[in-house]
Amino acid sequence: MTGDGRPGPSLGGDGPDRSTTRHVVVMGVSGSGKTTVAVGISTVTGLTFAEADEFHPESNVELMRAGVPLADAHRWPWLRELAGWMAERAAEGVSTVLACSALRRSYRDVLRQGPPSVDFVFLDGSAEVIRERISRRAGHYMPASLLDSQIATLERPGPDERILTLDVAATPQELVEAAVEGLDLPRRRAAQPGR
Repeated sequence: MTGDGRPGPSLGGDGPDRSTTRHVVVMGVSGSGKTTVAVGISTVTGLTFAEADEFHPESNVELMRAGVPLADAHRWPWLRELAGWMAERAAEGVSTVLACSALRRSYRDVLRQGPPSVDFVFLDGSAEVIRERISRRAGHYMPASLLDSQIATLERPGPDERILTLDVAATPQELVEAAVEGLDLPRRRAAQPGR
């Protein structure tokens, strides 16, 4: 993972204390379970969830729907928008969790330019397991045929990136728990009786 998982120094000023926000990107190829795990993290911690696919312009969605892999020229504006979204939430004092493929180091570097710090959770696993999951998904515009291009694009995190890597063979609940524990994320407080 990036950083040591602890809030950084206060950035000063009269606005929200951005040092207290956490920003997590759950990354991996299509079908690895990014959205499921990111939503689970949001539920356990209260971090604001966003699905990176929803930030794509319609032109990108149409290409993917047609089975055409996106070129970097299609991705840069999208990645900058995602980084900006996280930075805006940080400025508001809001912590976030984002489901985003973030397949290349350069893509992750753009996301790191958003909020003061970003933690990554990499959902890794065999192509066979992931392909089988994609075949069971209904209503998603990313066809299974694009999995091979995503696997070819994937740049596995280097040791200097300190990214938390989890095996997709685990259950979604196990992955959520491993991510929350591994990143030392604060859990949502339980409601007090009578409140």
